[in-house]
Amino acid sequence: MQLGIFSVGDVTTDPTTGRTPTEHERIRAQVAIALKAEEIGLDVVALGQHHNPPFVASAPTTTLAWIGAQTRRILLSTATTLITTTDPVRIAEDYATLQHLTGGRVDLMMGRGNTGPVYPWFGKDIREGINLAVENYALLHRLWREDVVDWQGRFRTPLQGFTATPRPLDGVAPFVWHGSIRSPEIAEQAAYYGDGFFHNHIFWPPEHAAQMVRLYRERFEHYGHGRADQAYVGLGGQFFMRKDSQAAVREFRPYFDNAPVYGHGPSLEDFTSQTPLTVGSPQQVLERTLGFREQVGDYQRQLFLLDHAGLPLKTVLEQLDLLGEILPDLRAGFAEGRPAHVPDAPTHAALVAARADQEVPA
Repeated sequence: MQLGIFSVGDVTTDPTTGRTPTEHERIRAQVAIALKAEEIGLDVVALGQHHNPPFVASAPTTTLAWIGAQTRRILLSTATTLITTTDPVRIAEDYATLQHLTGGRVDLMMGRGNTGPVYPWFGKDIREGINLAVENYALLHRLWREDVVDWQGRFRTPLQGFTATPRPLDGVAPFVWHGSIRSPEIAEQAAYYGDGFFHNHIFWPPEHAAQMVRLYRERFEHYGHGRADQAYVGLGGQFFMRKDSQAAVREFRPYFDNAPVYGHGPSLEDFTSQTPLTVGSPQQVLERTLGFREQVGDYQRQLFLLDHAGLPLKTVLEQLDLLGEILPDLRAGFAEGRPAHVPDAPTHAALVAARADQEVPA
């Protein structure tokens, strides 16, 4: 089970002080948070991709490379790689380069993005979002696996005798997760390729996550990649912890009430009862997180969103310290009763070993 954090890189005013961090401060904060994540023993740090204010996550490969140079163990991922508006050739070459620089500590999460104005900035039409995601990923998949590609589609110029460089490290492409909240087509896409499916259910009730994951698992088995319970599932989540649950609610409430994504909407109490957001003590966060298995079964990756809504860096680092305190119990809880045939999340080393096994003559 991989446990980690993700960031969308929002620049949000702290409602308790009225101060807005600079873009420089937010970018440096993402790095500090990633280093802290490795220090406490987390497995993954993931960064989003946005090209519009108030976000600073427009160049995740650059930031991840800087983080990778200062870490030794933690896996570097994306909270969204915009497969719709980013050229698949650019993705293939950028992330293969990052693979080489970090010794394989890289995987990706593909996503469509839901910000309408971004599409025309890159010459795309949001109404073609699903079709773009399907076609562009089909090309990316080939670029990483075929040395010479001839290709023609609807959304970019044809390729003739094209080789993406550098080639993936050890001849093995980075593992890919397909992220979606509401699109069954993306769950189908993940299942077709035998890739991972990540449901970022931070805004939705657990029943919705269960429905989407169930569809993905059924289709994963249909395409012959293994049993349904062997499919690769990841979940998003978010929490705010203090030693005392009342203190946690009191401190987090102004951030929740004014957050751009859900502020001025449902009450904190309603939102925590209807979604996986947990605001309380470490024990409450531990129990709620371990309960996610009741909806989706045994899964491979759990990522938390912590640095959002204007929370200052000091507070986010304190949240990570508290997460570090319950990390052994989280790992033990997820391991308890886990069937032996349920696979771990793929890593570069595991993918290289699996390929070697397939190449051994029978």
